[in-house]
Amino acid sequence: MSSVSPRLAILHEWFAAWAGSEKVVEQVLDVFPEASLYALCNFLPDEDQHFLRGRQVQTSFIQRLPFARKRFRGYLPFMPLAVEQFCFDDYDILFSSSHCVAHGALTRADQLHISYIHSPIRYAWDLQHTYLRESGLTRGLRSTLTRIILHYMRLWDRVSADRVDLFLANSQYVARRIEKTYRRPCQVLYPPVNVDAFVLQPDKEDYFVTASRLVGYKRLDIIVQAFAQLPQWKLVVIGDGPEAVKIKQLAGANVEILGRVSDEQLKQHLQRARAFIFAADEDFGITPVEAQACGTPCIAYGVGGSLETVVSGKTGVHFFQQSPEAVASAIKEFDRLPPFDPLEIRKHAEKFATARFQEQLTKIVAEAWSKHQNPHDLRTVPAARD
Repeated sequence: MSSVSPRLAILHEWFAAWAGSEKVVEQVLDVFPEASLYALCNFLPDEDQHFLRGRQVQTSFIQRLPFARKRFRGYLPFMPLAVEQFCFDDYDILFSSSHCVAHGALTRADQLHISYIHSPIRYAWDLQHTYLRESGLTRGLRSTLTRIILHYMRLWDRVSADRVDLFLANSQYVARRIEKTYRRPCQVLYPPVNVDAFVLQPDKEDYFVTASRLVGYKRLDIIVQAFAQLPQWKLVVIGDGPEAVKIKQLAGANVEILGRVSDEQLKQHLQRARAFIFAADEDFGITPVEAQACGTPCIAYGVGGSLETVVSGKTGVHFFQQSPEAVASAIKEFDRLPPFDPLEIRKHAEKFATARFQEQLTKIVAEAWSKHQNPHDLRTVPAARD
């Protein structure tokens, strides 16, 4: 960058839980410690605000609306308006962290807007009909109103995408959706995974493990049902959530459900298990990488981010249908293969390490800012042909 550092603002959608997108923001703040921080609302519990390191989060009017603490997502129709009210006149660069509306912030022509897209609004685009069906909104007045709102969101989302100068995607899987939705190219910058927090453990015990929030799209039900067909092997299930009762009802004698455990207990299970099993269609998926950081192979659904984080035959195996039979077949295939090399699995996981994310982010922002300042630099223009 130039000798005078550009002033930078970071805009995140909302702070409501300590999850994957917040971990990305944490690393961006580490790279740009002088940056100001904005969000539509901040309802993080006090114990989860540690990564802000005392920074003030400048919020929108959504923060002050009735019942917003518990029901802020219900104000979705007002979020495009809210994000457009932020004034970034005092900054040279805006870095937005977006899975809904953050990329739609307003900037001037002389300002650089880089948007890290966790995903385009899936419930308004490719998953609209799934969302309506699972929410019981296929018929009636509420269904009609919801469809109108989502239609409006698509129109705004498509127009607002043109305000971004550079799109970054958290996986090739998301990059394809960005190109489909916004008709814009983008760079892939894999999210940071704290692989240093997970110690390599070459010696494994004779059980499998899965861990996630117990919600429908994670498809822990098919993993548990698969082990009903494999009574000779043990499965440990870690996590809690709305589907906990259903999962317990499906579990056989060879399935142990631990519920929510401490971070240290989770690490120990990821280290000791023969393999980690992952059945969700995720944009990236951090837990499989954490398991591989322990030298533990993965048996993963071969769609989405898993195709980029799990190398079939080297760090695990894939299955290609979300069914108990497909999971059971993949486990049998895994058992027939020669033992995986824990050290090679660990080396693969290190490709997604926090240090690499910070290094790549620094380079991307510096190059983008230099190009933005010198848009007619001849070095960036292909030479004319005779």
